[in-house]
Amino acid sequence: MSSLSNLKIFASTSSKNLAVDVCHMLGVTLGNSQVSAFADGEIQVEIKESVRGKDVFIVHSTCPPVNQNYMELFIMLDAMKRASAAHVTAVIPYYGYARQDRKVAPRAPISAKCMADLLTTAGADRVVSVDLHAAQIQGFFNCPFDHLFAIPTLARSWKENFGTGSDFVTVSPDAGGVERARAFAKRIDSSLAIIDKRRSGPNEAKAMHLIGDVTNKTAVIVDDMIDTAGTLTQAVDSLLKNGAKRVFAIATHPVLSGPAISRITESAIEKVFVADTIPLSEQAVKSGKIQVVTVAPVLAEAIKRIHDHDSVSSLFD
Repeated sequence: MSSLSNLKIFASTSSKNLAVDVCHMLGVTLGNSQVSAFADGEIQVEIKESVRGKDVFIVHSTCPPVNQNYMELFIMLDAMKRASAAHVTAVIPYYGYARQDRKVAPRAPISAKCMADLLTTAGADRVVSVDLHAAQIQGFFNCPFDHLFAIPTLARSWKENFGTGSDFVTVSPDAGGVERARAFAKRIDSSLAIIDKRRSGPNEAKAMHLIGDVTNKTAVIVDDMIDTAGTLTQAVDSLLKNGAKRVFAIATHPVLSGPAISRITESAIEKVFVADTIPLSEQAVKSGKIQVVTVAPVLAEAIKRIHDHDSVSSLFD
């Protein structure tokens, strides 16, 4: 039987509700910490209980405001190491800067690697994240990295609401997301379609061609995140023009920046299912088209297994 007496879970301001849910599932109390700011904006972190010799997990999503949330995490990691925690794991449901994972132009940075270096320098002994935009980011770290997946949880929720079968078609909004879409399609026993997308710049994309048959089917667009929702709403229009009778979307990370919520609200999409890796704004909740599926059980089980030195990969067997 697992002993969690040496386990401590702390939360940041960006993931407090998710951390509370994780603690509830593990039967532990959320660690007592306080994050505040000086008058000039400098972040101050205070750990209000002893973590000496403890196995510490910090649940902290690096969602917007990304830079502030990263800084808060760096300082919290440093505080834990200086308080003599035995081992510190950064649980980052949404890994900010993940889209900058390679050089796309001369003299461009690889910011995802820069964040990896900063996390380990600040004191992370291990990192856990959910649905990285690019899986190779794991290789940027010189410490253990556990890559969790939300697709099984989201597919389970879909099946409970709508069932499975040939009436559905899973759609990847671009070629890069085919593997993710295929994993979802396998779980709901649907066919697969791909939208050929051309990107002219950051947050600028245009849907071009549809590969696959969506005629008279319920289309489910599967992606790792929704940022400005430009890609999503263009995909919806493309699918409906090609004969789809209904369109839904599944996405792990609801970044929802800029005009995203208004675009979703005004589009013909019926419902968007997202994970709680990023807390929804009040405007997103009021839209009525966005439904949250929690990944707290996956994070709780991963934390328990890491703490007990058990296999994390067997979570997805």
